[in-house]
Amino acid sequence: MAAISLTSCKDGSKSSSSATGASSTPVTVGSSGEAGVEKVKPAPGTGNVQGKVLYNGKPVGNIEVKLCETFSRYIGGCGGKTYMARTDESGEYVITNAEPKVYEGLLARVFDTDSYIFAASGIGGLSSTKYEITADKTLFIKPTNLFKGDLKVLNPKAGSKVSSQNLELKWEQYPDATYYKFSIYPEEMSVSAPYVNERVEATSFAITKPLAKGTYRWQVDAYNGADQKLSESADDIKFTITDGEAP
Repeated sequence: MAAISLTSCKDGSKSSSSATGASSTPVTVGSSGEAGVEKVKPAPGTGNVQGKVLYNGKPVGNIEVKLCETFSRYIGGCGGKTYMARTDESGEYVITNAEPKVYEGLLARVFDTDSYIFAASGIGGLSSTKYEITADKTLFIKPTNLFKGDLKVLNPKAGSKVSSQNLELKWEQYPDATYYKFSIYPEEMSVSAPYVNERVEATSFAITKPLAKGTYRWQVDAYNGADQKLSESADDIKFTITDGEAP
């Protein structure tokens, strides 16, 4: 697969090294079909998975990576037979001696948090990417780009009741960020989202489109100059427009 979206999942609440619990949010990663040089030969009758983990374009060591026989971003998380590895100082990992079959998830832990990132496919990234392990071969994976979830919004804050007049979105500057993308989603299904992945170089944006009266959810993502996602804000920040037109 060429283009896929990455997703961050959370076990119990985010994610854990056990084979339970997951929910999610999107990124960019790679999938199978890569070529490479085997670091380790698989044991006879088994297969390996080899890849690399990056953050801000740089390799990241000591990152936990899991290959999951079954995986759901919504219910159950990583399950069935699970194989684990950790990245070395070059950001490379090798999951060794996996039973040949199709696996439903490949997860990389986001540093020392409880969050994982995984490759997703299909419309809206609703399905996780599948990985077919073949006996006596190594499956090479494109580099996985980690992103964090610590971008802070300043205005409007969660639970705010604000006027649609002169409304300005604000967030904290993120280290190494070249630009940001924000989205505003109305809670009312009959109302169209006024902004989706709107690119901004600054750390604020004055709303120019009319916002109907009601509740909205908004989120901001930070990107570096190579278009790699660095961080995102919480995905549950809602505010209420008190003086807009009725939807």
